[in-house]
Amino acid sequence: MNKPEAIKDTSVFAPDTLLEPWDYYTAIHDAGIDIEHIAEMNTFVVYDYELCSEATGKPEIFSNDFTSLMGREQDEEIQAILAEGWPDVPTLLTADHPVHTRNRKLVNLAFSMKRVNAIEEEMRSKSIELIEKMAEKGEGDFVADFAIPLPVHMIAGQIGLDENMEQVKKWSDAAVDRFSQMVDHERKKECARSLVEYQHYMKGKIDNARANGGDDLLTDLVEARVEGETPLTDAEIMSIMQQFMVAGNETTTSTIAGAMLQLIRNPDQMEKVKAAAGGRDPKLIMNLVEEALRYETPTSGMWRIVKEDTELGGTKIPAGSIAQLRYAAANRDPKKFENPNKFDVERKNARAHLAFGKGPHMCVGNMLSRKEMLVAFDELFERLDNFALADEGGIEVLQNILLRGVIKLPITFTRKA
Repeated sequence: MNKPEAIKDTSVFAPDTLLEPWDYYTAIHDAGIDIEHIAEMNTFVVYDYELCSEATGKPEIFSNDFTSLMGREQDEEIQAILAEGWPDVPTLLTADHPVHTRNRKLVNLAFSMKRVNAIEEEMRSKSIELIEKMAEKGEGDFVADFAIPLPVHMIAGQIGLDENMEQVKKWSDAAVDRFSQMVDHERKKECARSLVEYQHYMKGKIDNARANGGDDLLTDLVEARVEGETPLTDAEIMSIMQQFMVAGNETTTSTIAGAMLQLIRNPDQMEKVKAAAGGRDPKLIMNLVEEALRYETPTSGMWRIVKEDTELGGTKIPAGSIAQLRYAAANRDPKKFENPNKFDVERKNARAHLAFGKGPHMCVGNMLSRKEMLVAFDELFERLDNFALADEGGIEVLQNILLRGVIKLPITFTRKA
């Protein structure tokens, strides 16, 4: 199927499209293009909601073992740096059954609703602390002042890094850059050094948790046992905790920031949220979380390796191809979501989004992320008012193939009377 005139000279992976992809997705959907074949990349990009859902349910065909795409460097200089650390083993994100199944069983013990509920009080107290600091200024970069420090604080505390949260952000940013493969050689070397530094630090934390225990996510992982399964190795724990570090702050940060921007741009929606905050209507605040996840989709897409000749939605896809499940486009599919480009905090099926993926590889930390955003919005819109953009031109967005989000958002506000 031919691409529409408006987008025929560009690509879903073009720099401008990565920054603002919504017109591209609309044109794709309007043209009835469910899957686009990018021959020069040996890649099939899946835009359709139902087809993305179908592919996530067939991991034996659409494999998550895409480590070859994630910067397993052939460069000798970078290999030498990585050799100073532990093997970069496939775990949750980049593993298939049976490795993934074993990881998931053990990690589920740590990421329980009991664990999430146990740290809700800390989420709330940290949210209030950050809001009070903001209120004293009346303006600032919302991302730097709130959307970054809240998730970073929460995940840092759970992995024993609460004494050095700036380091968590640096390690997380380096992991994202390495993941994206959109940086130059010098930055790749920096990212490799960052990974090794992180691994050596985590080794000390793992040893301490194994010897002395604790009340955090890291200890839960170290102590996790399932009958018939071997405990997680040090290298596996390092890999899993790095994924938590990224998912625990990058994606939550992007959703919180994106929601604030959309609420400012949609005052009618902002009024509904303010009326519901402070515990008055938790269901609406929770629906705001789901709509923000659908609308912003911080994990824009995810790779899959096609293991055998197959067909998806009538498109033949040969073994050895790469599939890109474009979750952000699926979450704007008009066949699934009525008026998909409207930000609607009362949307009935908002929770049907694919922002956390679906199937066996659905994000294991989705409960923690949802709870964190619920608490954040509940406190923000109960304590602050009169939100406005301070500088439209000052808004910055992350340019990345897999992740997308607002990384700078200058706003003004007042303390609620």
